[in-house]
Amino acid sequence: MSSDAELAQVPDQQQQIAAIVTFEAPPRSKAPAPEPSSGEGEGSPEPPPVSPTKPSRGRLRQYALAGGIGLTLVVAAAGYLYWDATSRFQTTDDAFIAARQFSIAPKVPGYLTAVPVTDNQHVATGDVIAHIDERDYRVALAEAEARVAAARAGIQNIDAQIDVQQAQIVASKAQLDEGQYKLVYAQQQATRYGELTKEGWSSRQTGELAAAELYQQQAAVSSEQAGLTVAQRQIEALKAQRVSAVASLSQAKAARDQAKLNLSYTTVSAAEPGRVVQLGAAVGAYAQAGTSLSMFVPDKVWVVANFKETQIDAMRPGQPVTFRIDAYPEREIVGRVASVQPGSGTAFSLLPAENATGNYVKIVQRVPVKIVIENPPADVALGPGMSVVPTVRTDPSPSLYQRLRSWL
Repeated sequence: MSSDAELAQVPDQQQQIAAIVTFEAPPRSKAPAPEPSSGEGEGSPEPPPVSPTKPSRGRLRQYALAGGIGLTLVVAAAGYLYWDATSRFQTTDDAFIAARQFSIAPKVPGYLTAVPVTDNQHVATGDVIAHIDERDYRVALAEAEARVAAARAGIQNIDAQIDVQQAQIVASKAQLDEGQYKLVYAQQQATRYGELTKEGWSSRQTGELAAAELYQQQAAVSSEQAGLTVAQRQIEALKAQRVSAVASLSQAKAARDQAKLNLSYTTVSAAEPGRVVQLGAAVGAYAQAGTSLSMFVPDKVWVVANFKETQIDAMRPGQPVTFRIDAYPEREIVGRVASVQPGSGTAFSLLPAENATGNYVKIVQRVPVKIVIENPPADVALGPGMSVVPTVRTDPSPSLYQRLRSWL
C-alpha cells in the first residue's frame, strides 16, 4: 500500500514543478489514486500510471551543440558578408578640406574711399572689394598723355625737317648740274683759246682769261658737290633723330599705359568667386602696396585625405568617393579621386625624417590623396581645415550582399 501511495503522488509533484517553471500554468487536477485490487481471480493487477518522460542529459547536450553550430554558422556568414562588403572600400578620418586661399592686397598705395564688402561675404568674379582714392592717378594719367602728344609733335617736326632737307638736296643737285655744264663750256673755251694763242691768232691775255675761267668753274663744281654731300648727310641725321623720337613716343605710351593700369588698380576686385575672410580694410585707412586687406577663400575646394600606405594599393584616379563633413554630419557628399601624391606627407615636410641615423622603428606612413568634390552644396560654407571622413570604393564589382539582394 505504501508503494502504491508513492506512485500516486508522482503526478502531483510533476504538476507542481511545471507550475513553478512556467509561472503561469495552473496545476492540473490530481488524478484519483487507483484502488487496490481485492479479487484474486480477475487477472493481473493494473500497472501504475506512467509519468511524463524528461529528456536525457545527452539529448540536451546534442540540442545545445546543434544550436551552437548553427549560431556559429550564422555569425560566420554575417561576418563574411560584412568583410566582403567592407573590403571594397577604404576610409580614414585623417582628412580635411583644402583650398588655395590667398591674401588680397592692392598694387598701388592710397587712402581707402569705399569698402563695399563685409566679413565672410560671398563675392562673384569682378565684384568690388575696396576703392582707393584715384585723383592722384588721374593727374598722372593726364601728364602721361601730354608726354605722348609732345612726342608725336616732335616726330612730326622732324618729318617736316626731312621734307625741307629733301628739297634742299634737289636744289643742290640742280646747282651741281649747272656747274658741270659751265665747267664743260670753260674747258672748251680754254682749249680753243689755247690753240689760238699758240698759232698767234689770239692774244696771250685772252688765253689766260679762258684758263682762269676753267679753274673757277672746277672749284665751283667741287663746292656744289660738297654742299650736296652735306645735305645728304643732314637728312641721315634727321632720320636718326626721328628714330630717337619714335623711341621717346613708345616710352611715353608705355608710361601712359602704366598710368592707366595704376588708375585701374585703385579698384580692388575679386579675381574669382569666393568668400572674403578676416577683412581688415576700413574707409579712410591708408593702404600700402602689397599690404593685406583681407583673406580670400575661393569656391573651388577639395579634400586631402591622408590614407595609410597600406590602403592605397588599389586606389586609382577617377574612383568614386562618398564622404561626410563633421560640421554637417547629415549631408553625404560625393566626389572622385583626383590624384595620389607620389610620396608620403613627411617626405615633403620642412624637416623630413632621416632614417639613416639612430635607432629605426618602422611605422606606417600616410600618403595624401586629393579628392575633388562633385556638385558641392551651395547652401553651406565649405572652407579649408574642416574635418572630413571619406570612403573610397576601390573595387567596383558588387559585393555578395548586393548580389543576394538583387536575386531576392
